[in-house]
Amino acid sequence: MASKPDLFGGAAARKPAKATAPLPKGTPGEAGYTAADIEVLEGLEPVRRRPGMYIGGTDEKALHHLFAEVIDNAMDEAVAGHATFIAVEMEPGGYLTVTDNGRGIPVDPHPKFPDKSALEVILTTLHSGGKFGSKAYSTSGGLHGVGVSVVNALSEVLEVEVARGQRLYRQTFSRGAPATELEDAGTVHNRRGTRVRFKPDALIFGVGAHLKPQRIFTMTRAKAYLFAGIEVRWQCAPELLAGVDNVPEKETFKFPGGLKDYLAATVEGRPMLTSDFFAGKVEADNGPGAVEWAIGWAEDGDAFTHSYCNTIPTPDGGTHENGLRAALLRGLRSYADLTNQGKRFKDVVADDVTAGCVSLLSVFIREPEFQGQTKERLSSSEATRLVETAIRDPFDHWLANSPTQARRLLDRVIERAEDRMRRRAEKETLRKTATRKLRLPGKLADCTQDTAAGAELFIVEGDSAGGSAKQARARQNQAILPLRGKILNVANAGVDKLAQNQQLADLLLALGCGTKSSYREEDLRYEKIVIMTDADVDGAHIASLLVTYFYREIPGLIRGGHLYLAVPPLYRMTHGATTVYARDDAEREKLLATTFKNKKVDIGRFKGLGEMMPQQLRETTMDPKKRTMLRVEIAEDDEIETRDTVERLMGSKAEARFRFIQEHAPFAGELDV
Repeated sequence: MASKPDLFGGAAARKPAKATAPLPKGTPGEAGYTAADIEVLEGLEPVRRRPGMYIGGTDEKALHHLFAEVIDNAMDEAVAGHATFIAVEMEPGGYLTVTDNGRGIPVDPHPKFPDKSALEVILTTLHSGGKFGSKAYSTSGGLHGVGVSVVNALSEVLEVEVARGQRLYRQTFSRGAPATELEDAGTVHNRRGTRVRFKPDALIFGVGAHLKPQRIFTMTRAKAYLFAGIEVRWQCAPELLAGVDNVPEKETFKFPGGLKDYLAATVEGRPMLTSDFFAGKVEADNGPGAVEWAIGWAEDGDAFTHSYCNTIPTPDGGTHENGLRAALLRGLRSYADLTNQGKRFKDVVADDVTAGCVSLLSVFIREPEFQGQTKERLSSSEATRLVETAIRDPFDHWLANSPTQARRLLDRVIERAEDRMRRRAEKETLRKTATRKLRLPGKLADCTQDTAAGAELFIVEGDSAGGSAKQARARQNQAILPLRGKILNVANAGVDKLAQNQQLADLLLALGCGTKSSYREEDLRYEKIVIMTDADVDGAHIASLLVTYFYREIPGLIRGGHLYLAVPPLYRMTHGATTVYARDDAEREKLLATTFKNKKVDIGRFKGLGEMMPQQLRETTMDPKKRTMLRVEIAEDDEIETRDTVERLMGSKAEARFRFIQEHAPFAGELDV
C-alpha cells in the first residue's frame, strides 16, 4: 500500500531525522540562524522594548496612564477599608507623588524569592501583586498584576517609601531596576501607608513629553467622587500652573454624595429635562460587589455615560453599561404600560432611552475582566446582571414617585423613537425615488419661479377655498395646496398613523425639507409657509392642528421664521362707495364707530374663504401690500413650558384638556358676551 505524503512533501512512513543529525550543506539561510539568535528578555525589559503592549502606546494618553496605575493602587486600599486619604503632588522637574495611609506594601522577604523583599518583587516582576486571590482585596482595579511594575519600567526614577509597624522603609529604582537596596529609615510615628514618587522616562515618551496639571487634577478629583467619603488631597507647584486655568495650587476633595455630586458638578448650568437625578447605591447580596449610579436627562440632547469598574475608568463601556441600558429600557416600558402608553412605546429601543441621558455608573466586582491592557472596556459577563438587578427596582420607584418628570421623560423617549422610525422611512423613500423625477402632489398649484426666495405656499382648507385662492394668487411666486378637512392630530397619533396620512405626506412632499433632525433648510422650496383658514372656530381648529404638526415634526421650519398665519376678514362692511373689512367682532364695532359713525351700513359675514370672490381674497389676505399675517415663533426662553402647553392642549391626555377648559371657562364666557 502506498504511503501518504506528509506536510513537508515526504512519505508518512518515512522515519524523521534525528535532532542531532547535521543539516544538509548549502541550505539557504539556515546556517546563519542558530540558538545564539534566540534572545531572552528578563525582568521588565519587555515593557521597555514594547511599551504599547502594556499601556497602549507612548503618546500623551499612555503617559498619563502611569499616574492612573499608581493612584488605582491607592484607591484599592481605600475601597478595601484600609486608607482614609490619598494625596497627589506635582513637583518641578516632572516628578509626581501619590501617597496613601493604607497598610503599606509588604517589605518582608518573598517566599518564592527569599533574597528579595516583597516590595522589590512587586516593583520589578510582571504579574505579581496582592490582587490575584480574594484574601488581600475583595475588589480591585484589575488582575493583570503589571500596573506599578510597568510604571517602574517606564520611569527614569521611581522612589517608594513604606510605613509599616512604625518603621519607615525606602528604596529607589531606575528604569525598572533597583538603584538602591531596601533601606530601613528608622522609626516613624503617626504614619502608615505607601508613597510612590516617579518621573516618566524621556527615552520612552520623548524629551518634550510631560504630565499636564489639568489632566492630573481632573483624574484626581474624579477618584474622590468615585468613593464617597475618601479624602483626596491635591497639591501642585506654582511654577507648573503658569497659563493653566481652573487648577488650584492646593485643594482637598471629599464628596459624601458620591456620583450624585459628580453629576451635579458635570452638568451644572445645562437645562435638564428631569429636575431630579435618579441616583443610588446598592450592595450585592451574595458576596463582594456594589453598584452606584447617578442619571439625568438633558434638554439639549447631548448625552454621555462615564462608567467605572473598581474606580477604573472604562471609556469604551462594556457589560456594566449594557446592564444599565437594559434596566432603563425595561423600567420605562413598564411605566408606559402602567400609564396606558404601551402602544406608543412599542417601537422604543435602548438608544431612544439613552438619547440625552447623562449618566455616571460605578461598579465594584471581584476579579473583573477587561478588554485591553489599559482596561478601557469591561467584559465580565456577571456585571450585566448585577447592574440590571441593582437599578431596575429603584428606577421603578423613582418613576412612580415623580409622575410629572416621568411623563415628560416618557414623552421625550417616544418622540425619539418616532423620529428614528420616521428618518428610516424617509431614507427608504429617498432610496427608492433617488433615480425618479420629483413628483409633487396632484392638488398643488405650484408657482412658476424655481427659487425659494420670495416664494410662498398657502395651505388652505378645502377645494372651494383652494379654487378661490388659485384665482387670487400671483402665479409667479404664490403656490396653493388645498387640504381636505381637519388633518391628523400628530400630538396623540403614533408613527404608523402619521406615515399613512396622505395629506401630511403631500404637504411634506411639497415642502421638500424633511422632518425633525432630518430637516434641511437648503431644500425648503418656499420662503414663507402660510396657513390660510376660515375666520371661525373650525378654521382656528384646523390652524391649531397644522401649527402642532409643524411644531412637533418640523420645528426647524418655525425657528427659521418661515411659518405664518393669514388673517382673513370675517365681515365685509359697505356704505355707498366705501367698502372695508373687519377681522372679528371687535374690529367691526370699532369701524362702525369710527369709519361709518353710526351710518347705515350693509354688513356681510363670510362663511368661509370659498365664499369670497378671488379679488376680495387677494386684496384682503394675499396681497403683500395690504394683507396682515402673523409669524409663528417658539418661545425659546421657556421651551419646556411651550412643549408642555402643546402636550396639554393637543396631546393624548384628555384630562389635561378638561382641566384647561375648567380653568378658562369664565374667560370664554366673557368673550361670548
